[in-house]
Amino acid sequence: MLKSIESCVFSFDLEWIPDPLSAEMLYGVDTNGAHGAEEAMKRLWREGGATEEMPQPYLKTVLCRIVSVSGILREVEKGELRLKLVTLPVTADDPEKAKERSILKMLLKAIGSRKPQLVGYNSHNADVPIIVQRSVVHGLFGQGMGERPNKPWEGVDYFSNSSDHNVDLAPMVGRWGQTPRLHEIATLSGIPGKVDTEGGAVSDLWLQGNLQAILDYNEFDAVTTHLLWARIAHFAGLLSDKAYAEEQALLRALLEEEIGKGKKHFARYIEEWDRLAKLAGKRL
Repeated sequence: MLKSIESCVFSFDLEWIPDPLSAEMLYGVDTNGAHGAEEAMKRLWREGGATEEMPQPYLKTVLCRIVSVSGILREVEKGELRLKLVTLPVTADDPEKAKERSILKMLLKAIGSRKPQLVGYNSHNADVPIIVQRSVVHGLFGQGMGERPNKPWEGVDYFSNSSDHNVDLAPMVGRWGQTPRLHEIATLSGIPGKVDTEGGAVSDLWLQGNLQAILDYNEFDAVTTHLLWARIAHFAGLLSDKAYAEEQALLRALLEEEIGKGKKHFARYIEEWDRLAKLAGKRL
C-alpha cells in the first residue's frame, strides 16, 4: 500500500505503438510506401503471436515507440498545493516535438531536475521499462533518472523494489488474476475510466495521422490515474477526508481551466465524472 506522499508527485501515463523501424531493423520489412508502416506493425504482431482472435497481441515494450506522455504534476511549496497538466508533445502540430527522441529527452530532463514521485498503473511492468528501454535504444543520457544512490536514504531511486519514488497502483489494489484493469477499478470508484476510446485504438489513430485524438485519450488516462492515486492515498490515511475532497475539487478546477484554454475534450470527462458520481451514490 502507498506509504508516503512526496512534495512533488507525477501521476502519469504513456501511449505507445508498434515501432515500424523495429520491424525494418529486425526483420527487414520495407517501411516505405503508403502502407509500409501498417505492414511493419502487422509483422511485429505476427512475430508476437497474433491469432485470428487476437490480431494485435501485447508486444515487448522495446519493440514499440512512445507516441505521447501525459501526467498531473502535483507540487506542494510553502504549504500551497498546485496541480498542473503536463503533456508531451505539447501540440500535435509540431512534427519535431512529436518525435519519440524529443519526447524522451524532455521527459528525462523533467524527471531528472524535479525528481518527482512517479505514480502509474502497471507502471513497474510497462511504463517505466519502456522509458528506459527506448532511451537506451536512442542512446540518450539519463538526465538523473538512471542514477541510483548507494543507500536508499541518500537519494531518489526509481529502480528499487522498495522505492517510494516509483509507485505502481496496480499491485496495491490486486494481485495476479485479481488485479483489475484501470478502467474497472476507476469506473467502480466513480472515476471515469476509458472514455470513448480504448488503448488498442491508438495504433489505428496513429496510422490515420490523428495524433490529437491520442493526446486527448492520454490526458484522460493521466487524470484518471491521479484521481485513483488520491483515492488510494485517502484509504491509506495519507489524505484526510477534507484533503481528499480538496484534491478532487482542485483537479476539477484544473480541468475547467484547461477547457477554457481550448481543451474541449475535458468537458466530456467532467460529464462522465458527474454521471458516475450519481451512480456511485446509489451504492449501499
